[in-house]
Amino acid sequence: MFNFKLPDIGEGVAEGEIVEWHVASGDVVAEDDPMVEVMTDKATVTIGAPRAGTIAELRFGVGEVAQVGDVIVTIDEASGSADASKTAAKQAEAEAQPEQPTAQDMPAPKSATKDAGPAATAVGDIREGLPGSNYFESGETKPARQPKAVDKGFDKPAEKRVSNGAGPIDFFQDKPLATPATRKLARDLGVDLRRISPSGPGGRTTRDDVKSFAEVAPTQKHASPSAPRQAPQPIAREEREERKPFVGVRRKIAQRMQTTKNTAAHFTFVEECDVTELIALRSRLRSAASDAGVKLSYLPFIVKAVVAALKKHPVLNTALDETSNELVYRRYYHMGIAAATPSGLMVPVVKNADQLTILELAKEIDRLGDGAREGTLDASELSGSTFTITSLGKQGGLFATPILNHPEVGILGVHQMKQKPVVRDGEIVVGDVMLLSLSFDHRIVDGHVGAAFAYDIIGYLEQPDRLFLEMV
Repeated sequence: MFNFKLPDIGEGVAEGEIVEWHVASGDVVAEDDPMVEVMTDKATVTIGAPRAGTIAELRFGVGEVAQVGDVIVTIDEASGSADASKTAAKQAEAEAQPEQPTAQDMPAPKSATKDAGPAATAVGDIREGLPGSNYFESGETKPARQPKAVDKGFDKPAEKRVSNGAGPIDFFQDKPLATPATRKLARDLGVDLRRISPSGPGGRTTRDDVKSFAEVAPTQKHASPSAPRQAPQPIAREEREERKPFVGVRRKIAQRMQTTKNTAAHFTFVEECDVTELIALRSRLRSAASDAGVKLSYLPFIVKAVVAALKKHPVLNTALDETSNELVYRRYYHMGIAAATPSGLMVPVVKNADQLTILELAKEIDRLGDGAREGTLDASELSGSTFTITSLGKQGGLFATPILNHPEVGILGVHQMKQKPVVRDGEIVVGDVMLLSLSFDHRIVDGHVGAAFAYDIIGYLEQPDRLFLEMV
């Protein structure tokens, strides 16, 4: 019997969520056959069978989180060899039989030629004309895969469940290291393991850490002002409803959003931007860009405007390291571009955006958009952003309040361009106006700093020639 442990599938990755099993107990697999799809903070990967044999037991179910080194499946190698011999014997026997007509020799049934229904697409596209959908155009999507039945003959390990305890908020780590016994103690005492500062070797939270935290939590000055969270109550089941596992990218999005909302103190600033000159500039450059094989959108100009403003306000390009209580100033400019994909929200990252030309930015944004849609980006292309841009597009309404991409301290929401009356030189004329909404972490960014940053971006977009003049 071979015990297969979750391997280290990426630098810094300590755990992975089981998104889908491609096998079930009793299945015969060959070496490298697709076996399980695992999602980490970095990417989603499909792991092949390490040995040929028969699947004996699945140790984790869909939605479960396994730590690196946990046994996730056992494979009976001896049984696999016997089954393989039987299969070979059946194949030899079949070859000895008279040749039968093949599927190619038979007329195809008419139902097989029916067209598949139209695939869902995202609304609009920020890469085409006016800023479009809330992210990149998602394009055609493949039908969702139906998960195979999995072995449910195991109990969910207690250490995999999420703690709902409350506690002080002066320390937070998203993925604490602790033994199952320590995790159970934290649940029993009603405390959040993520908020306990660890003292054990290698940053591991100990039982003493949990007990000490539970003793002082009710009286700590910096305790959460809200009431302790109650354990979630199950929703009553009805016959006319459908239930699907809340797993994969959607669950990871929810966790990241909740972490951001629990950690950062959001405030949002909204202002109009007259983009008449930007539209004219893009129109003049589209032909030259097309000759170079580049589809020129507004997004490269917006990225350049953000980078120029970040250089004037370096605090907007920082991150708070809460483990060391240090504010980290990044001297590089990696722009995250929120992207809607068939699998959910992703944030591909344009690295070193300050060092790319408008045309190079356009090419890179297209490449990342295609990769996000097709699921071909690697972990390094989905992490490391220092600031994020998201387009709310034609369905963005008047304005919105974008949620920060943790641990960043700022995010820009780009809304639809509309023709509106504007005042120029004392006269009312028709202009092209776009609303920008920016959210900041008020712990780091003061209100007047966020407003100044916003107006600098607006200044560059209203007079885009300055981007070339200042060589940014």
